[in-house]
Amino acid sequence: MPADVTSPSPPAFSWNKLISRGLKPVAHVLCLLPLAWLLYLTFVTGNLGANPVEYIIRYLGDWALRFLLIALAVTPVRILTGWLVVARLRRTLGLYAFFYVLLHISGYVVIDHFFDWKTIWADIVKRTYITVGMAALLMLLPLAVTSTDGMIRRLGGERWRKLHRLVYPAGVAGVIHYFLMIKAGYQQPLLYAVILTILLGIRLYRRWT
Repeated sequence: MPADVTSPSPPAFSWNKLISRGLKPVAHVLCLLPLAWLLYLTFVTGNLGANPVEYIIRYLGDWALRFLLIALAVTPVRILTGWLVVARLRRTLGLYAFFYVLLHISGYVVIDHFFDWKTIWADIVKRTYITVGMAALLMLLPLAVTSTDGMIRRLGGERWRKLHRLVYPAGVAGVIHYFLMIKAGYQQPLLYAVILTILLGIRLYRRWT
């Protein structure tokens, strides 16, 4: 009689592995949904309000700031929950924040001013909220450029981390930009300011304890 051969047992099902593998694809889909919705409103329903150009620019700016806050929330979530896998989303969310910032600026440059650089420069100099917004863009630009693994190796971990701390003043500038831009109804920028304060406060508390 041949000896019984025990067949290898199938690998145990792991929710953690499933979540880890599916996290980034789901994040990409969710991050693109606001843009998909804007395209739907623009080309299908045409429901962009009385001033479509202003609606598009503000909509993209709102989502740029939201994604920046979501990216800043990754580390506090990891600290508070111990859920390490969420750290894998930090770069993805940060790049989407920059992507929406670029769309926001492009709407202003292309749709609103049709590449009228003289008027755009005058706006940057004279209108404080645009000055602050452009400052936020300039702070985020080197972070996007150095977001690859190759750039991390070239800069070295310590220098790369110091550079990427620019995201904190960029977040502050984004909230200030929002406050200065609107003339009434400060509830939403105030909410963003509170969220940003909490997120930065958690980091400071963690560093000091």
